[in-house]
Amino acid sequence: METNKQWTISEKIGNVSGIEQVTKQSKCIIILGHGAGAGMRHPFMSLLAEALVIHNIGVVRYNFPYMEQGKSRPDFPAVAHKTIQTICENIGANHKQPIFLAGKSFGGRMASQWVSKTNPQLIKGLIYYGFPLHGIGKDGKERAEHLYSIDTPMLFLQGTKDKLARKDLIEAVTNNIKNAQLHFIENADHSFKVPKKSGFTHEDIINQLAIETNRWIDQLILK
Repeated sequence: METNKQWTISEKIGNVSGIEQVTKQSKCIIILGHGAGAGMRHPFMSLLAEALVIHNIGVVRYNFPYMEQGKSRPDFPAVAHKTIQTICENIGANHKQPIFLAGKSFGGRMASQWVSKTNPQLIKGLIYYGFPLHGIGKDGKERAEHLYSIDTPMLFLQGTKDKLARKDLIEAVTNNIKNAQLHFIENADHSFKVPKKSGFTHEDIINQLAIETNRWIDQLILK
């Protein structure tokens, strides 16, 4: 069951919308941010949320302000960070389940930046559905520098054909983070699409993402 939500980020920034899929049976809640080019209702976001709910994981999706306002240029980090903070604090105040923070590409990068600056005790873990380590054709690891200061456990779910995170580079990054786990989806690109010859559909891949997310979460909350 989906519940429409709305949060006021600030008088200047305005409101953003959200979708909450949380029940009393939810063992935890993932607050899930979208990628730079598509909002919370993008098929990937919707399918991933549904796949996670099957594992009794509650999901809260939200729009960043630029997406809410119909703009194409992503928000400055300070605005994105304020948005994430407001939503996390609201969800934490209204639910008792453990809270995880996640994002597709841009959403995950903004979440990690906020956590690196604030170290919020509310957040039990960070999940990246395709961390955008570098631009296309601009291989490098500079975007990962803030990750090394994060003590919160992190799960990286990456496609082996992701042009925004070269395989050997993302491996090098996660190998140097004590609380990080990395799981590759073979032949998947940045959108987690795979060739037809792989024998897997896009829905199959999203189900794999949900299974790996659930496995990792269980490792943390069942300790």
